Amino acid sequence: MSRLTKVLLFLIVAAVATVGVYAFVRNGQKKDGALKEVEVTSGTIVEKAVAVGQIQPRQKFQVKSKISGIVRRALVQVGDTVKAGDPLFEIAPDPTPLEVTEVDRRVESATASFKRAEGDYQRAQELSRGGVLPKSDVEAKKESYELTRVALMKAQQDRELTRRGRLTSSSTESIIRAPAAGTILTRAVNEGDPIVPLTSYQPGTEMATVANMSDLIFKGTVDEIDVGKLSVGMIARIKVGALPTDVVTGKVARIAPQAQQKEGATLFDVEIELEPGQKITLRAGYSANADVIIREKKDVLVVPERLVLFEDGGKKTYVELPGANPKDEPKKVEIKTGISDGLNIEVVAGVKKGDKVVERPPKEIS
Repeated sequence: MSRLTKVLLFLIVAAVATVGVYAFVRNGQKKDGALKEVEVTSGTIVEKAVAVGQIQPRQKFQVKSKISGIVRRALVQVGDTVKAGDPLFEIAPDPTPLEVTEVDRRVESATASFKRAEGDYQRAQELSRGGVLPKSDVEAKKESYELTRVALMKAQQDRELTRRGRLTSSSTESIIRAPAAGTILTRAVNEGDPIVPLTSYQPGTEMATVANMSDLIFKGTVDEIDVGKLSVGMIARIKVGALPTDVVTGKVARIAPQAQQKEGATLFDVEIELEPGQKITLRAGYSANADVIIREKKDVLVVPERLVLFEDGGKKTYVELPGANPKDEPKKVEIKTGISDGLNIEVVAGVKKGDKVVERPPKEIS
C-alpha cells in the first residue's frame, strides 16, 4: 500500500468519526430538548424594591478645637463611651515668636492708654470739685477711663490664652470636651499633633467623631424605577453583609424628593429606621441591602414566570398544559396573574395546585 493510499484512508476514517460524533451530539440535544413539565405549587410572592447602602448612626458629631496648639494628652480611645462634657483632649498652646511679641506689645500699649486715661479722669474729678470743670466733661473722662480699662483686661486675657491656653481668672483650661454623649467612632489625632482652630474662616482640625450607637438607621439609595412604588412607613428587611444569617427589620422613614446622578444612574436617597429591641450587634459602616416590601402574599399559587406567555401587549397571559396523550401537542390555557417577584408569578385563576405546566426547551441559535 502506497503512502498516498494510507493518507487517504486516514482522512476517510477521520471524516467518518467526525460525522458520528456530530450525530451523537445532535441526538443528545434532541433528547435533552424534550418538553418538560413543572408543577403548580403554593408559596409566597413578595414584590419588593432593593435599596443599597450602609448602617449609620442617626447623628454624628465632629470634635474640634477653638484654640491652636499641639495635643498634650489624648484622654480617650476609639470605642470608648463618653458623656456630654467629658474631657477628650488637652491642648498645649504653641504660639509662634511673632504671636508672643504681638500680644506683649498689645498689653504694653493698653497699659499706657489706661494709665493716661486714669490720670485724666482723676484730674477732671479734682477740677470738678473746685468748680472749674463742668460735670459733662468729667463723665466723658470717666467713659474713656472705663473703655481703656476694658481694653487692658482683654489684652491681658489674650496674652494668657496665647501663652498658657487658659484664663487664670476663670480657670478655663484648654480641655476639649465631648459635645454630646455617645461612642468614640474615630480619633484622628495623637499626642504631639498640631491643631488648627475652628474659626469663621477655616474649618479647623477634626480631632474625633462621636455618635450615639444606640440610635442607628439604614441610609441607602434606590433606583428611580422603584422609587414611585415606595411610601413612608413600608416594612423593610435589611440584610447585612457581615451578618449573613441575621435579618434586621425596619420601616421607611424618609424618601428624598431630589434625585442624584451616580455612575450614569438616577438614584434617590432613602432612610430606614430600625425596629427597637432587636438583639443584633450592629456597627457603623456595615454594608447592607434593604428589601422594601411593596406587596406580599402568602400561600398563593405560583409558577415560574418564564413559563408564562404574554400576548396582546401583556393584557392576556397563558400557560401551556400537556395534552391527554404524550404525543399530543400542549394546549394553551388562559390564566389570570397577580404579583411577581421577577422569578415566580402569582396565578389567580386558570390552573389549580398540582397541575403540570409545559416548559419548552430554549430555542437553538443557528
